[in-house]
Amino acid sequence: MKVFVVNAGSSSLKYQLIDMDNEQVLAKGLCERIGVTGAITHKAADGRVYKADTDMPTHSEAFEAVVYAMTKSEAKVIDSLDEVSAIGHRVVHGAEEFNKSALITDAMIAKVKECSVMAPLHNPANILGIEACTKTFGDKIPQVGVFDTSFHQTMPASAYIYALPYEYYEKYRVRKYGFHGTSHSFVSDRAAALEGKDKKDLKIITCHLGNGCSISAIKDGVCVDTSMGFTPLDGFMMGTRCGTLDPSTLTYIAEKEGLTFADVDSICNKKSGVLGVSGVSNDNRDVAAAAAEGNERAKLAIDMQRYQILKFVGSYVAAMNGVDSIVFTGGIGENDEELREYICENLAYLGVKLNKEANRVHGDEIKISTDDSKVNVWIIPTNEELKIARDTKAIVEAL
Repeated sequence: MKVFVVNAGSSSLKYQLIDMDNEQVLAKGLCERIGVTGAITHKAADGRVYKADTDMPTHSEAFEAVVYAMTKSEAKVIDSLDEVSAIGHRVVHGAEEFNKSALITDAMIAKVKECSVMAPLHNPANILGIEACTKTFGDKIPQVGVFDTSFHQTMPASAYIYALPYEYYEKYRVRKYGFHGTSHSFVSDRAAALEGKDKKDLKIITCHLGNGCSISAIKDGVCVDTSMGFTPLDGFMMGTRCGTLDPSTLTYIAEKEGLTFADVDSICNKKSGVLGVSGVSNDNRDVAAAAAEGNERAKLAIDMQRYQILKFVGSYVAAMNGVDSIVFTGGIGENDEELREYICENLAYLGVKLNKEANRVHGDEIKISTDDSKVNVWIIPTNEELKIARDTKAIVEAL
């Protein structure tokens, strides 16, 4: 079975074609500047590359470009769309409607549209991708939606309800939802497999650390808490997001500066975090370089982020009454050895022992704790596309 995996943004389209018989990626690509000019970069697994600038006024033209790349270009990997058995879509927000991946139907799309109010930048784009994909591929190929939020729907109410008047949850479903669920699910499954244990028998903390960051507590095989909340803004500081703070700071600043709600939203989501504190960049590599040159604000930003990550990890140890495994993933999690060392050294009270030589590895799957460590610590590169493909395959085969 060949599964076509789609991650549609408002002006971009990422995709992979995966042969699920051996879980090998046949091709991957990116369509950019949809609605403006349009360009596609398509790479076959054997190294062949197809690039083209082509008009993409809508996602439909983008999918047409993808079909050409996969079936007719110099980097073609299939002869026709008949070889594609199913399509899996990343969908950001499923609210309480979807606690697992689901077959895409008209009724399902209608519910995803209802959830768009909670993900106005993402869900509408995801829907555009689904509708354009149907137009290009036809309605005979089954399509599946895989939600960023569904993995976290196992959280108990004590973890997801906010201490606001309960009526806001009843009327507007204001609560913690969590994100990056596909990644947390994939790496926790992989950690259990690497340890040769059933996930239900483990307490796992997964740290998805990139420009956007979240940490999840996984007990008895399911998520019991996660750092992101009603939106991806909650939790600890990220590339440009502030993370958790006293809400009154925002009303105070807004009053002093004469800011609108839109201004405050922009500050919190786009101008804060590592960028806001350092004044250098939202990229940890740039900030680390500045800190090494003596930039005190850059050093402060790094220290703050590491400290906040440590606090979340420690709180989830408490929430689960222990931890068996800790996983680092994402661009920062997989590559920042100093961050991992800081976290592990400050968890020595749990019996965490770091293998410093293994910790020097960047971006590869490896155990970085010693054999006598009481907690296993892993670097596990995430693979959300493969998780989407696996869910899609399972649902389609059950039809």
